[in-house]
Amino acid sequence: MRILVIEDDATLGHALQEFLSRQGYAVDWLQDGTCAIDTLAGQPYDLLLLDLNLPGKSGLDVLRDLRAASHSLPVLILTARDGVDDRVAGLDSGADDYVTKPFELAELAARVRALGRRRSGQVHSVIEAGPLQFDTVGREVRVRGERLNLSVRELSVLEMLMARAGRVVTKRQIVNSLSAWDADFSENAVEVYIYRLRRRLEGTGAGIQTVRGFGYLLDVDEAG
Repeated sequence: MRILVIEDDATLGHALQEFLSRQGYAVDWLQDGTCAIDTLAGQPYDLLLLDLNLPGKSGLDVLRDLRAASHSLPVLILTARDGVDDRVAGLDSGADDYVTKPFELAELAARVRALGRRRSGQVHSVIEAGPLQFDTVGREVRVRGERLNLSVRELSVLEMLMARAGRVVTKRQIVNSLSAWDADFSENAVEVYIYRLRRRLEGTGAGIQTVRGFGYLLDVDEAG
């Protein structure tokens, strides 16, 4: 999942970028709202974390511009304003959820996961595909109860394939979802992670097919 953070506080913005990156997300960070709409128009994102008190253009103005452009991107507001009127204004302007500063990173991560599931149409925090179970909270995959040791990137690629089981996932979709601005993550890198995942999945009853000219498809033994 690719996330855009718009937060003017350098300490908090950097901390959020580092924390969410360790969770397996691709995270880009802006410190003002003036170029937010152009950035969102030029890059595909799955979630926006938006501070309200921004220089140049306020978070509420960014949110209103976003919704006026009929952009359906989920928005999680980060705000130091804890008054009911401020929270109502944010939600009425089109926000999907909010957290009040200061907040616990664990709570933020839970809200990010919930919005990610909502966007992808998931209801539960565990994705199941044949013998595979992906716990999106604990960030681990199990095969018939046994934990599968995967790197953060491998987990993220497999999560995309499992969430779209039965459908082709293109290389470009994987790159767009997992590549932040400062990350060297190309279609060639996707091939490397797919190769590693295939080796990890050997003997599990799940595999990854290459659909030439299109992308990859998770193939699972439903009886497993």
